[in-house]
Amino acid sequence: MVSLLEIARSSGDADEWRLINGALADIRDGLSVFAPHRLQRKVTVFGSARTPSDDPAYRLAQELAVEAVRHGFAVMTGAGGGIMEAANSGAGCDNSIGLNVELPFEQHANRYVNACEGRLLHFRYFFTRKLFFLRESDALVVMPGGFGTFDELFESLTLIQTGRTPPIPLVMLAPPGDAFWPEWLGELHQGLVRRGLISPEDTTLLKQASSAAEAMAIISRFYRVFHGAQYAEDCLELLLHGRLSDAQLGQLNRSFAPLVEEGGISQGESCDSRGILRPCLRFQLDRRRIGLLYQLLDQLNGLPLEGPAAIEQPGQRLSPAPQP
Repeated sequence: MVSLLEIARSSGDADEWRLINGALADIRDGLSVFAPHRLQRKVTVFGSARTPSDDPAYRLAQELAVEAVRHGFAVMTGAGGGIMEAANSGAGCDNSIGLNVELPFEQHANRYVNACEGRLLHFRYFFTRKLFFLRESDALVVMPGGFGTFDELFESLTLIQTGRTPPIPLVMLAPPGDAFWPEWLGELHQGLVRRGLISPEDTTLLKQASSAAEAMAIISRFYRVFHGAQYAEDCLELLLHGRLSDAQLGQLNRSFAPLVEEGGISQGESCDSRGILRPCLRFQLDRRRIGLLYQLLDQLNGLPLEGPAAIEQPGQRLSPAPQP
C-alpha cells in the first residue's frame, strides 16, 4: 500500500496504472489458484505449441505426464497446444494446471485444461506468468520448442544459476534418437564453456533424458534425501529427510569446500515452511558456484541413510514430519 501511494503521488499516467493494475491482478489470481495445491509438488513441462499429435515428442509428453502423476506430482504447462496439450492430456483434469497468456494469435487454452475448474489461469503479462512458473515448480522438463520454449528455459537457468530460485531439477527431454538437445548442449559446451562465459560446472544444472521413466527417475531422485532449501540470515539451509553420519558430513566438507564462503558445512535442525522441524545442512553459500551446489545435491541424494532411505512420496512438497 505504501508503494502504491508513493506511485500515486508521482504519476498520473493512465498507461502506468494499467500496467500496475494488470500485474497486481495477475498476482492476485495466481495466489488464489495455487493456494489449494501447496501440498503437491509440480512438474512444469515446456515445449512447442506447434508440435502435431502424430509427432513422437507429443506422445512422449503424454507419457511423461502419466508418469509424473503416478509419482504423485501435478503437471503444469502454459496451457497451449502441442507439447502443452499433450502433457495436460496425459495428466488429466485432477492433476493439470494451465498458465495461459493473452496473445494476439496462437495461444488458446487447450481443451484438456480449459475444462478444469479452478486450474486455469489467464495472465496479462509474460513476466507475471514466469514468476508463477518458477515460484510453483518443483521440477522443469523442457522438450523441443522454439523461441518461447528457449525463453522459458533461459529465464529458468538464469534464476537458478544466480540463486534467485531454490534448487530444482531441470531435465531436457526428447524422444530416443532425437538430436535436438544433444546438439544444443554440444554447442553450449563448445561456445559458452570454451569461451569462459559460463563455468564448466554450470552444465550440471541440466540433465538429459530420452524417456518419461528416465525423466521422472531423475526428478524423484532429486528429492530422495534433499527436501528443500531456504535461507536463514546469511546461511543456506538444505532441509533433509534424514540425518547424515559424522563420516558423511566430513566427506561433504572435504569434497565441497569451494562451495562455502566462510567456515564449513554444519548439521543441525530447522523448521520448514509448515513449521515442521527437519534435519538440515547449514553453510554460507558462494552464490557464484550454483553448479557445484547441484553436484553436492547429487552426491547427497546418493548417500545411504539410517532409517528410511528415501521419501516414500516424492510428489509431496510439504510432506509429514520425518520419523525419529
